[in-house]
Amino acid sequence: MSNNIGDPGHGHSPAAWTAVVIMLVAVALGTLFFFLDMPLLVWVSAGLLIVGLIVGWIMAKAGYGANGSKYIAKEH
Repeated sequence: MSNNIGDPGHGHSPAAWTAVVIMLVAVALGTLFFFLDMPLLVWVSAGLLIVGLIVGWIMAKAGYGANGSKYIAKEH
């Protein structure tokens, strides 16, 4: 069908994986704290979600994104 022309990498980069793992942990903890009725920790988890987004953005700018200079794509 296509020859992967202009393929952005589909997020298979250290920056994407790091951001997703941090945000997944934040959502899981936020859900747990919401269930246990701990509103302060729910908001801390929401802050951790934002931290994950920022960490991913910083890593992408540092060259660890899908098109970054420090990222080497692996063949599947």
